[in-house]
Amino acid sequence: MLGLLLLGLWQLAAAEKWPDPVLAKSPVQSWDYLVSAARSGELWSNTRSTMTAVLIAWALAGLAGVAAGLALGLMPRTERVLSPFLDAANAMPRIALAPLLIVALGIGTSAKVALASTLVFFIVVSGARAGVRSTDAEWLRLSMVLGARKTQLFGKVLLPVATPAIFAALRLGLIYSLLGVVGSELYSARDGLGQLIAYNSSTFQMDAVYGILLLLAVIAVVLNQLMGFLERRLLRWQPPADR
Repeated sequence: MLGLLLLGLWQLAAAEKWPDPVLAKSPVQSWDYLVSAARSGELWSNTRSTMTAVLIAWALAGLAGVAAGLALGLMPRTERVLSPFLDAANAMPRIALAPLLIVALGIGTSAKVALASTLVFFIVVSGARAGVRSTDAEWLRLSMVLGARKTQLFGKVLLPVATPAIFAALRLGLIYSLLGVVGSELYSARDGLGQLIAYNSSTFQMDAVYGILLLLAVIAVVLNQLMGFLERRLLRWQPPADR
């Protein structure tokens, strides 16, 4: 219902020319662009390029982030030493690295994956660290009193407790992977949805820009819903959240 209301307001604003005439493009015009771009194959090839980089960056940075986050959570002394450096690196505006990465890696998939990975990595590291730290100290003490080995503590206490936080971080990281890839494409790329936005913006084809932005919004919603579904399926052993 809210989506239909927003589309209606958009159509009214375009019809009444409330914004600048260059910007006043209607939902129908944006839809027409998407249809024509899909028929020509331009939309599919660029979407495929973007999503390939998104999934590669998410998978690589997610695995590295989970491993690093769990390791830091299990080694508090090491975490105290490295935490200021990690915080400083995380505070750096990653989009500023785009020109450097493009010069170093070229305008292909590698630069897009590298930029997105810097976003996903720190999100997943933070989630994994927080998950490990959330383990009840009483559980750990009881397990050690009962004779549990370190591997058993990790596999049967720490990891199950940290898993929901890890999944939440991976879910958020997937969206940020999309943002990082599109941000890199806006700077420079051979193809991709971000490059389509940059090109159509430079030629004032705002109906195309709006259409691609809507497509990106739909992709983000679909990715989030898919991760939510996987999370519910894989974590069925978790007690239901209080409402």
